[in-house]
Amino acid sequence: MSDQHKPSATQYLGYLFGRTLPDSMQEWVRNDLVGPGSSVRYVLRFTLPLIPIFVAFYLLVPGERWIPLAMMALLLLPVLYFAVALMNIYRRHRLLAHGLDADLLNERAQRRAARTRDDYESRHGRGEQSGTGR
Repeated sequence: MSDQHKPSATQYLGYLFGRTLPDSMQEWVRNDLVGPGSSVRYVLRFTLPLIPIFVAFYLLVPGERWIPLAMMALLLLPVLYFAVALMNIYRRHRLLAHGLDADLLNERAQRRAARTRDDYESRHGRGEQSGTGR
């Protein structure tokens, strides 16, 4: 991918905050939202901004060291739960905002289903016989 099809630092920062990128970067956006590692990138983008808050909890909450760690866990677990639960909704929204097909999210599952169906048909001979009388 050439540099003209990748966002600049300011474009990328705007993209992180929900702005759309120009049409010339649609392939980059598609790869970012549904390509390899897209789920991990999404969760990291969602949780990394929370690190300063967690560090502040750890440094500012008095008591034994396990107390601020427990407080961070009480915050982090629901954040991760909702981030993962809403991941496909958010990625579908971003695809549509950039003018891409929202069905791209299901592409991998569709390929896996097609491979499973092909494997089934090759094992059991479905579609090879012209008629069995059923």
